[in-house]
Amino acid sequence: MIQRLKHIDFIDRLLPAYAALMFLFLFVPIVVVIVFSFNAGRHVTQFEGLSLTWYAQAWTDPFILAALRNSLEISLASATIAAILGTAAAIGVTGLRPRAQRAVEMLTYVAVIIPAIVLGISLLLAFVTFADWLNPWLAYLWPGEDPPEFGLGKLSVIAGESVFGIALVMILVRTRLSQMDASLHNASADLYATPFRTLIQVTLPQLSSAIVGGFLLAFTFAFDDFIIAFFTRGQSQTLPILLFSSIRRGVSPAINAIASVLVLVAVVMLLLALFVLTRRSGRRRFSQPRTEPFDAALDRTGP
Repeated sequence: MIQRLKHIDFIDRLLPAYAALMFLFLFVPIVVVIVFSFNAGRHVTQFEGLSLTWYAQAWTDPFILAALRNSLEISLASATIAAILGTAAAIGVTGLRPRAQRAVEMLTYVAVIIPAIVLGISLLLAFVTFADWLNPWLAYLWPGEDPPEFGLGKLSVIAGESVFGIALVMILVRTRLSQMDASLHNASADLYATPFRTLIQVTLPQLSSAIVGGFLLAFTFAFDDFIIAFFTRGQSQTLPILLFSSIRRGVSPAINAIASVLVLVAVVMLLLALFVLTRRSGRRRFSQPRTEPFDAALDRTGP
């Protein structure tokens, strides 16, 4: 018995050390990249002093600025689409039968956990097939001589990034919906509010933290994504793809500067999302649902 207790105590001491080693393995390379982005020298393996030279060089490069603009436009557009469609889908699923709801939830989780390379190849094949079907119709129906042509580019990247973002927003909003107080909707119905007014004045304010958090997370994943953008980009260039192309020509401190900015953007957006998602849950934990306005109105209306 004593020997067994000693063995358990040894494991309890070993697990924190193992966790610390895992965190070091994950974060030490990132810290090294950030430190060497301030290197005054030209060699990435020799630190010769602190300087912002490589940041100035990286962020005055027209190719880097163009890739940054593309990344921001793609991230904002895909996150906005994900927030709107994901919220609408999550609310719409609540009207389905329980079995259908479980099926939709399963498909939503599949879209999140599926390997990114599989999703990227699937989206590439879908866009190419759709373009081969659509472009002849556009050429036939277009009144002018130069009909528009659908192909891989910024729009296809936005659509591809939106697929993952929609699933992410749906999961967050569905979780928030399951925690909502049903008496609020019942009170709104008793006051003869239309479904649209209930949606605007009751449901969406309660879901605001989940929607904003989903938007921020979708923006973060789209901004840092490489695989989906690589398969669906066409001639468009995003910042992660530019970073990958630059590494193939050799590592320089300017690449460390770009990577450091990517890490900073990801950390800031994730912290914002965490703050938004936990602020509402913290308020709900220490306060009761605010149904007083509905109760007062019901008292005025009488039986």
